[in-house]
Amino acid sequence: MTEQHSGAVDESCVLTDGPWTHRFVGANGSRFHIVEAGTGPMVLFLHGFPEHWWAWHEMLPAVADAGFRAVAVDLRGYGASDKPPRGYDGYTLAADVAGLIRALGERSATVVGAGAGGLIAWTVASFHPSLVRRLVVLGAPHPLRLRAAIFADPRGQFAASTPALRFQLPRYEHVLTRDGAAAVEDILRRWSGPGWADTPEFAAYAERCREAMRIPQAAFCALEGYRWAFRSVLRLHGYRFVRLMQKPLITPTLQLHGALDVAALPRTAQGSGRYVVAPYEWRLLDGVGHFPHVEARDVVLGEILRWTKS
Repeated sequence: MTEQHSGAVDESCVLTDGPWTHRFVGANGSRFHIVEAGTGPMVLFLHGFPEHWWAWHEMLPAVADAGFRAVAVDLRGYGASDKPPRGYDGYTLAADVAGLIRALGERSATVVGAGAGGLIAWTVASFHPSLVRRLVVLGAPHPLRLRAAIFADPRGQFAASTPALRFQLPRYEHVLTRDGAAAVEDILRRWSGPGWADTPEFAAYAERCREAMRIPQAAFCALEGYRWAFRSVLRLHGYRFVRLMQKPLITPTLQLHGALDVAALPRTAQGSGRYVVAPYEWRLLDGVGHFPHVEARDVVLGEILRWTKS
C-alpha cells in the first residue's frame, strides 16, 4: 500500500484483485460494493467495526471451494459502498441485507456476521426470517442481551462498552482518522486476543482497516450505527425495535465467541440462545478476542462449513 498515512484515500483502495469478482449492486435505495467467489447456495458475510469486506478475504475462496457462492459486502457507509448521511438504524441496516439477498437473485442465504455485522445478522434473521436459511454469529450477543447487560452489568458490559460511548461525541470521526487512522489500529489491538495482535498478519490487517477508514465519510458513517444504538434507548423508535426483536428466531443459529472478547463479553453473549427456538449451538473459542474470523480463521471456517452443510 503506497498511500501515505496522511489525509483521505480513494475508495478504490478496497478494490483489491484476487480469486474473486468485485461488483456494485443496488439494494434498499443504495449502491453496495460486493465481492464474490464460487457458485452454489449463497453464504453472505457481514463485517464488523472497524473493518470492511477484507475481513473475509481468506474465507471467500475457501467457502467457494467447498461448493458455495461466497459473497462479502461493504456495509452501508463502509469501503466502496454508498455513504448516505442517514440509514444507520437497526431497521434500515437489516433491510439493506434483505434487499441484497434478493438483488443477488437468491431466495435465501446463510448469513455470517461478525461484531457489529453480527448484530445486524441477528436483526435480519428476526425481521426477515424467510431470507435467512442459517445464521452464524461471531463476537456478537443478541441485541437484546447486549442492551440488557449494558444496564445490568455496570462493571462488566457497561465498562466494556465505554469506547462505544465515546463514539457518541460530536465529530469523534476526526479522532478516528487522525494520524492515518491510528485509532483504528488501537481498537483492533485492544479488542483482539494477544496471540494475534503480535503477528505480522495483524500489522498487515490493521493497515488495510486504517486505509479503508480514511475513505471520505467512512468514519462518520461507521460511528452512526453506534450512535443510533445508544440514542434509540430513549426513543419510541428504539422501543419499537426492542419489541420486534423479542420475537423468537426460527433460523438455526451457531454462535461463536472469543473467550477473551473484551468488547462483547462472553457472559453477555452466552444468554443469546434464549431468543432462538430453532436448533442452536454455542461455542467459546479459547485464546480468541473480538475477531474470531481473523484470529482463529481455520476453526471458524470449519464451523461455518459444518453449519452451512448440516
